[in-house]
Amino acid sequence: MVIVATHVWTLGDWWVLLGFHVLIALMLALDLGVLQRRPHVPGFTEAALWSLVWIVLALVFAGVIWWGYDWWHPEADAEMCQEKAIEYLTGYIIEKALSVDNLFVFLVIFRYFAVPPHLQHRVLFWGIVGAILMRASLILAGYVLLTLFHWMTYLFGLLLLYTGWRLFWSVEEEIDPGRNPVLRLMQRILPIEKSYASERFWVKREGKWYATPLPLVLLVVETTDLLFALDSIPAIFAVTDDVFVVYTSNIFAILGLRALYFLLAGSLLRFRFLNEGLSAVLVFVGLKMLSQDVLKHYGYEIPPLLSLGVVGGILGVAVVASLLWPGEVLRRPPEAAAFFEPPPEQGGENPAETEPAAQMPHGVPPVSPNPSPASPAASPTTPPPADG
Repeated sequence: MVIVATHVWTLGDWWVLLGFHVLIALMLALDLGVLQRRPHVPGFTEAALWSLVWIVLALVFAGVIWWGYDWWHPEADAEMCQEKAIEYLTGYIIEKALSVDNLFVFLVIFRYFAVPPHLQHRVLFWGIVGAILMRASLILAGYVLLTLFHWMTYLFGLLLLYTGWRLFWSVEEEIDPGRNPVLRLMQRILPIEKSYASERFWVKREGKWYATPLPLVLLVVETTDLLFALDSIPAIFAVTDDVFVVYTSNIFAILGLRALYFLLAGSLLRFRFLNEGLSAVLVFVGLKMLSQDVLKHYGYEIPPLLSLGVVGGILGVAVVASLLWPGEVLRRPPEAAAFFEPPPEQGGENPAETEPAAQMPHGVPPVSPNPSPASPAASPTTPPPADG
């Protein structure tokens, strides 16, 4: 393993990656520690600005590769630098598009667990942190497999074809977070505080620690992301075998996922042809992966710029078609995990009446603003927990 890692990374790669992760850590600290010190629902302007920030940072990094790849790879000429930058952009676009498809599933998960909108950002934040660690491990494992076993190239290609076929015929009713085996296990072994009264992941009551619903939601998000990663990482390896390019493009794409969720949460239902577009992209990169040995035998290789054009063109057609012929493709998810109590009415910055319609908890009746004394909302059976 040490030999493989030494082969993958040059000393320059390590310095660039160090700066890359320092930048990520600073941005995430700013996001959670400053801008999200008080949990709230990001408005359209805030979500749009953060989405723009992450996209600009990703494009700046593409410029670093275009003009500076030879700084830490002296053997690279100008043409190789440009090819690496194009491969990075192609991988970034593929992963970004697949991330949009992930948002449909996140919407189902949040509805299923009746997560209040002002707490969804916290779940997504820690979900992104976990996804970075998970993607790094999977990318390294994928690179090792492809390096040691060339036949894995064909297995990955077939996996992409199958994923594309499955995505084309997928239906949202098949998504049932309640069937997640990790969730079922945690429900059995963890003491759970069945309320969203606290914004914390853990609360202390009478000297004993309880998990709020948030860790359970996070577990479902992480395990769902693992399944998506098993599909998307082979797709990027079909574009490039440079693990540095694969890793950085993948991480930059998922970093903007939180802001993109709040930006598109109200309009996700309009992207009715996104699955078909992503399916075509996965089939294209799968065929590219399966045919690369044959093409090389005859002295031909699909140029990175052509791959970028095909991927961008397919996704562009899917988006335009969705905007021209919108339709509701996300039906009602399974009933909410009913043992979670509805959140208390939010006041001030996040009044309950301003919740976006697309994010209203499913299966949870609205709380009356003037509940009667006999109602559960007016007569809590337990005092508010002490946050841990």
